[in-house]
This record gives sequence, structure tokens and C-alpha cells, in this order.
Amino acid sequence: MIIRSIDEVKTVEWGNGLSRRFLLEADGMGYTLTDTLVRAGTKSHLEYRNHLEACYCIEGSGEVIDTEGNSYPITPGVMYALDKHDPHWLVASPHEDLRLVCMFTPALTGNEAHNLDTDEFSEY
Repeated sequence: MIIRSIDEVKTVEWGNGLSRRFLLEADGMGYTLTDTLVRAGTKSHLEYRNHLEACYCIEGSGEVIDTEGNSYPITPGVMYALDKHDPHWLVASPHEDLRLVCMFTPALTGNEAHNLDTDEFSEY
């Protein structure tokens, strides 16, 4: 059994916020579970070519925008899943942070972070 509190997990500055990584590859579960903070007013160009991701909003608001320009509001109680390695923009509301519980499969090793200083989608 694995039991961890948020103050004892690996915390990574992922580019536009913090990713508190509760489960990693070394834990042998086959997936990663994170508590992710997206800073208010940020827009991140993201793509996961090596992982599938599902995110469940627990606080704040924002939106996910696909490559065709379709916007999907993200508020507490809303889940989105990137089931086709979808490139997307993750946008946090200008007035509040967005907080997501995220699951990645296969699991992350732990040090992954995004490079948001490019016009391309940041990937890992």
C-alpha cells in the first residue's frame, strides 16, 4: 500500500505552474497521479506524444482549446481526456489558478517539465 500526503511528494515546476507527483514510474503502478496547479492568466501549448492524460478539475477555471480552435470550459467537476495524444492549449482564467488532478499512462519518471519558450507544442 502506498500512502502519501501532498507535502511529501515530488513537486516539479512544469512551466506554468506546479505538478505535485503522487505516483511515478518507480512506484510500479503503471500510471502517474498528480495534483497540478496552473497559474492564473497562463496559456500553455501542450502535447503528450508518449503519454495519455486525463484531468479532473477540482478548483478554479479555465479552458482547453484544440488545434481547430474549439474551446471547452474547465470548471470544478469537469474532466477532459487527451485520448489521441491531442495537441492543445491549456488556459487558466485570468483571475484564478486552475487546479487539476491528472493521470498519465504510461507513468512519468518524475522530472518531466515543459519548454514553453517556443511556438511549437511542448511535449514529453
